[in-house]
Amino acid sequence: MTEDTDPVSNDADENDALAEAYNRGLELQKAGKLKAAEAAFREVLSLDPEDSGGASIRLAAIGADESPEKMPDAYVATLFDQHADVFDEILVDELGYCVPLLLRDLITRLQVGPFDRLLDLGCGTGLTGMALADCTGHRTGVDLSERIVELAYDRQVYDDLYVGEAVEFLKEFEEDDGERPSWDLIAATDVFPYLGAVEPFLTAAVARLTPKGYLAFSTETLGEALLKGKPYMVGPKNRFAQAESYIRSALATFGFDILAMDPITVRLEEGEPVPGHLVLARLL
Repeated sequence: MTEDTDPVSNDADENDALAEAYNRGLELQKAGKLKAAEAAFREVLSLDPEDSGGASIRLAAIGADESPEKMPDAYVATLFDQHADVFDEILVDELGYCVPLLLRDLITRLQVGPFDRLLDLGCGTGLTGMALADCTGHRTGVDLSERIVELAYDRQVYDDLYVGEAVEFLKEFEEDDGERPSWDLIAATDVFPYLGAVEPFLTAAVARLTPKGYLAFSTETLGEALLKGKPYMVGPKNRFAQAESYIRSALATFGFDILAMDPITVRLEEGEPVPGHLVLARLL
């Protein structure tokens, strides 16, 4: 997805003011007038504390604020709801996204699986579910966007689908009978660019994986000249990038054995490849 989206509001006058401030900030940012852009984005935040337009992410991208630990839930939901009807066309055709197929190839190459139960976090319209359909039994999909989940339902690739934020789902989800299910494969393709700090995710994932369970995910990264020793940051394209060393250290801390951490092109931005990693790890 492209991370330019107009914020929304239930009040018409407030929405007009919010959209005006947000679009003004975008224009000023593109013109290189970063101080004025900062003022506009702070105005957006004052009008929309839930930050459905992602002003806090833009403030971090222009260096006006430190990177938050994750993107605002309201922003991610708004972003994907607004792009739902053209989601696959943008992601696959325009951005060249093929991480689910790369993950299926990686599973084949490492000769792991099949898996009884898959949890697909940030499932989108079901691209990962379809790619892993032949090596998984029961499939559960979770996405923050209600509209996206509706489209995934139409694909009929998941046994269960839920609207929810990835970490909160891992922490809180219970079956109707009160049971807290576990999974032998948790996939999170294109989730980490919206998370920033990975520790809350890993804490929750470990609690939901079966013994010797597998975790698969993709990341985006930046060169050291931009990261400057930071574990993660909001990059120029308004998505989180994580340092390879940070991911490796975090996985070791939480008891994972890294089976693969392959450099990949995650997607294209304005025709330029976005570097990242495809990771498959197993609980020790």
